[in-house]
Amino acid sequence: MRLYSYWRSSAAYRVRIALNFKGLDHEIVPVSLAPGVSEHRGEAYRAKNPQMLVPFLEDGEMAIAQSMAILEYLEETYPGVRLLPQSEPGRSRVRTLCSMIACDIHPLNNLRVMNYIKSEFGADPTDSWYAHWIHEGFAAAETLASDGPYVLGDEVTLADAFLVPQVYNARRFSVPLDGFPKLVAATDACNELSAFQDAAPEAQSDAD
Repeated sequence: MRLYSYWRSSAAYRVRIALNFKGLDHEIVPVSLAPGVSEHRGEAYRAKNPQMLVPFLEDGEMAIAQSMAILEYLEETYPGVRLLPQSEPGRSRVRTLCSMIACDIHPLNNLRVMNYIKSEFGADPTDSWYAHWIHEGFAAAETLASDGPYVLGDEVTLADAFLVPQVYNARRFSVPLDGFPKLVAATDACNELSAFQDAAPEAQSDAD
């Protein structure tokens, strides 16, 4: 199994967490998204993934783009260690929180959007823009969060794999998180686990 990843990609970070938590043997193949390098736009990678984004997973004959599709595939194909509850309403609660982060927060604050705002409009979105969408999204997520230790209860789920990278990014841009104690507590609890520690950006071979 091979995961194409960039150390600072929060979408790839989600998949790294899941692979580690499930204990699946895999190889990380770094693909730089850094301006001036942009390996993801090279011919070789474009041939594999025309969307030219990470993460991208190869597992035998399977080739899958998009973090949620990859994570659903891993859950269905390797169910030994589950990251989705086995029954409802737990499964829907997990998917809801995942979607809030993946669809409502992350697309507005990801690297290519931030770079486009800088290059096309001459604005630095790392302050008011970034903080606005984090606060709006996290305010809703906080209402769904449990009392812990993890974001939706006693067990780690895909929701934690989505939350932790987003909190990492918020902290990286110094976004105040005082209004989201459940999200912060869940993140800190997850970061005590080796699966999360080994998936962290700074632990990756391509970190700079």
